[in-house]
Amino acid sequence: MEFDEVIKKLVKLSDTENIEGMERFGIKSPKAYGVKIPELRKIAQKTGKNHLLAKEFWKADYRETKILACMIEDVELVTEEQMDRWVSEFDNWEICDQCCMNLFWKTLFVDKKIFEWSTHEEEFVKRAAFTLIAVLAVHDKKARDFKFEQFFPIIIHESVDNRNYVKKSVNWALRQIGKRNIELNIKAIKIAEEIHTIDSKGAKWIATDALKELKSEKVQRRLKTQEKT
Repeated sequence: MEFDEVIKKLVKLSDTENIEGMERFGIKSPKAYGVKIPELRKIAQKTGKNHLLAKEFWKADYRETKILACMIEDVELVTEEQMDRWVSEFDNWEICDQCCMNLFWKTLFVDKKIFEWSTHEEEFVKRAAFTLIAVLAVHDKKARDFKFEQFFPIIIHESVDNRNYVKKSVNWALRQIGKRNIELNIKAIKIAEEIHTIDSKGAKWIATDALKELKSEKVQRRLKTQEKT
């Protein structure tokens, strides 16, 4: 599918009610068609990987075209400069998370960018760092434990950021690490307990919520069963 053909498809699928619904969940984009993610995935499958088209989609600056850009981009052609440029243009949590889940975590620069972005002042740039940790914890099945242990210091350090989309991503990262295996679960619980002692409203929320899940019967039972197999 070519650019113009995709735009016509988006116009046809546009839904103002979906736009209103997204806004209720904090997804506010000045340019949006209101097309749902499953429909965007179908378009991306028909389009296939296409570096030049991805760049064109991103430049179009619609919610849907940006999401399509990260879905069809060829990870082998992604540069650090491109990642830094795209992340600087995130304007809501959905674009941030879609880029991280569909593209950024697969790049060779992911660890480097996590550390770089984790101290960034921009809310969605910093969110991207911790979203990437969470995504890696779920999808990078072959990674050794030390890959995730290296992120504990920045999780602790940035737990004092009280901004909603940052603290939720820090919490997400810690929980996903702690659900990989029983060893990381024990370590993540200790980190959460340490964070809970910090004099910060955001830190205490992050820790309390993480401990509730990481110590839950459901998680503990799954991890212990996993350890036996």
